[in-house]
Amino acid sequence: MAEREQKRKTAPARETDEVVDAPATSETGEKLKADIDDLLDEIDEVLESNAEDFVRSYVQKGGQ
Repeated sequence: MAEREQKRKTAPARETDEVVDAPATSETGEKLKADIDDLLDEIDEVLESNAEDFVRSYVQKGGQ
């Protein structure tokens, strides 16, 4: 049997990037969270007043 030599290439050294501390939450994230909370509150109010009408008016997309 013939012997084969395997040559392995070494990977180039990778540079590590410094991790920059980002603010915990941005203003945009806070505004989006507030908007979502308002929408969920509105849905809760509709469901409390008449859940049956809400379900009947809901139309699923995609033919399901």
